[in-house]
Amino acid sequence: MNVGVLALQGDFLEHKQMLRDLGAQPVEVRLPGQLDGLDALIVPGGESTTIGKLAVTYRLLEPLREFARHKPVWGTCAGMIMLARNIGRDQPLLGLMDITVNRNAFGRQVDSFEIDLDVPALGPQPFRALFIRAPLVTAVGEGVEVLARLDGQGIVAVRQGHWLATAFHPELTGDARFHRYFLGEMSGLLLAE
Repeated sequence: MNVGVLALQGDFLEHKQMLRDLGAQPVEVRLPGQLDGLDALIVPGGESTTIGKLAVTYRLLEPLREFARHKPVWGTCAGMIMLARNIGRDQPLLGLMDITVNRNAFGRQVDSFEIDLDVPALGPQPFRALFIRAPLVTAVGEGVEVLARLDGQGIVAVRQGHWLATAFHPELTGDARFHRYFLGEMSGLLLAE
């Protein structure tokens, strides 16, 4: 099972390690041809403007969109911004999910925080989420399932068909449940126990 991690910028190495721990074969994606043979793709956190500009430079935007039409894609933090259709400003996006996202909704780097989230799709135990200059989903369209909300502040995890987006960084927590959910529930891949 080959799972791509967009490796233009951001924290792709942490996703690769989590995938290895689950028995998947991570593949760094920087060029269109590297999407061939992949079963799923993760768009990591980082800086969404930079990721978008580099995707344009390397002629990746349309190949990524085409890949996502048929295969599971998960965006974390900046990846959530990349997957959104509306972010209230003009920058290169994949524009796949029917969500509106507010970039840097919680403030600057110094405003980063951790909090326990209830995520019923992952089971009864709370998920310790790490928010770093995180976005926030402010509106969802038809067919978008809300997986997690931050008390009093809005939506932080969503699913639409075979697309997943989280405002936080599961790859930095040591808790593999979101990766397991993406690979197992959404991608139908067999995972190591």
